[in-house]
Amino acid sequence: MDLKTVRSRGSELQPELTRIRRELHEHPELSWKEVETSKLIEKRLGELGFENIRRGFKGTGSGVVADITGGKPGPCVALRADIDALPIQEATGLPYASVVPAVMHACGHDAHAAMLLGAAQILSEIKKDIPGKVRLIFQPAEEAGYDSGAPAMIAEGALDGVAAIGGIHAWAQLPSGKFGFRKGTCMASADLWEMTIQGKGGHGSAPHNAIDPTVAVAHIISMLQTVVSREIDPLESVVVSVGKVEAGIAPNVIPDKAIVTGNVRTTTRETRDGIETRMRRIIDGVSAALRCETSLKYTRIYPVTVNDAGMTDIMASAAAQIVGTENIVEMPIMMGSEDFSYYGEKIPAVFAMLGIADSAKGTDNQHHSPKFAINDEVLGLGASILAGFALTFLEGKP
Repeated sequence: MDLKTVRSRGSELQPELTRIRRELHEHPELSWKEVETSKLIEKRLGELGFENIRRGFKGTGSGVVADITGGKPGPCVALRADIDALPIQEATGLPYASVVPAVMHACGHDAHAAMLLGAAQILSEIKKDIPGKVRLIFQPAEEAGYDSGAPAMIAEGALDGVAAIGGIHAWAQLPSGKFGFRKGTCMASADLWEMTIQGKGGHGSAPHNAIDPTVAVAHIISMLQTVVSREIDPLESVVVSVGKVEAGIAPNVIPDKAIVTGNVRTTTRETRDGIETRMRRIIDGVSAALRCETSLKYTRIYPVTVNDAGMTDIMASAAAQIVGTENIVEMPIMMGSEDFSYYGEKIPAVFAMLGIADSAKGTDNQHHSPKFAINDEVLGLGASILAGFALTFLEGKP
């Protein structure tokens, strides 16, 4: 199918998508509480003639999945958008700013939902020409960490019968209208860790009668950096960070315990699998040498986001027809993380970036900033790219 029609329709839908996006922005909902957002999406998909509409996952009223079956036989491809907001007090001063205290769409999920609803509109209008089925996944709780929405939706059948999946993120580090892609790893994993070091408290004047956990902490923090500098290929990006250290109550008291927390970012699934073992070896060894007892709680949050090469080619090909080849940009690996990664562990997946940065419009503020804002002019482009990706995949044309 010629995507010129898709591109043209996306442009025509721009005013309506802007209205929807701003309505969602004004009424944000936190992770697993996106009930009204989900009701709005459910209603709109029903009006567009989507089938098998299901609202509510993990025992909540949040999240929507729906299908559109074309007039020709073929496989099923999925498109995903996240829909939750963040616990941030908005400071944009926009006329459609959040009316909910300390809750804001500060990462573009309102735009993602609007773009996917735009893709739904386009697909519904050409239903008879679709060679297969398209499933739309409006996912709750992307920001919820270990309780994020993708695993729950997968467990409850969102990917059943789906051959591939694609998604787009509005990106404030990319000029407005540019399309960013990367084959293979595109975003890092995210894990959290908490270490408790047990020593023996005592008076600061008599350290020989105590076992000082703070000395162990100092050595362990330094030694943990050798995991990256001496055990990982220097061409691979890995981060082992310490974010918080708690120990002691007074300057003349040796504490009996210290607690250290941090995070780990990796860019391959294989390295991620080995980091915890490396950390435990260092922590246990240093602690034993300094007569302390140590425990480590290591919590996996988001996997590495890996883009399938074939799916990336399809998405980039569709995007080139929408925004022009000159606006296609290869992205570096980003050390941020995404729970879209869970889908990519199950089926071929591609996750790409659509630029929104325009300093004149104030849409170049960092994600998760209270001044983060969306350039609504890209919404039609995003809708067209999502619809174009689905159609190109189903037609088997990269």
